[in-house]
Amino acid sequence: MSSNNNFSSFDENESKFMRKAKESPFVPIGMAGCAAVVAFGLWRLKSRGNTKMSVHLIHMRVGAQGFIVGAMTLGVIYSMYKEYSAHKDSK
Repeated sequence: MSSNNNFSSFDENESKFMRKAKESPFVPIGMAGCAAVVAFGLWRLKSRGNTKMSVHLIHMRVGAQGFIVGAMTLGVIYSMYKEYSAHKDSK
């Protein structure tokens, strides 16, 4: 019985994520970009040379944050454009 409840809540969570992704499409793009930067940083970890670990991790963090801030900025610009064009069309 409890497995049916868990399955239904999984479907609700999945649909909620998809609904949120459709409302603001740049959030999943930012998340994917952050994951890509972290994966690239971990891949480059073995060939960092004489660079200290802390410096390498700071560079990874700055790259991931930069990608997320860029995605958020594009999302805000997109939503402003969508709101402005919808407002302009209604007049």
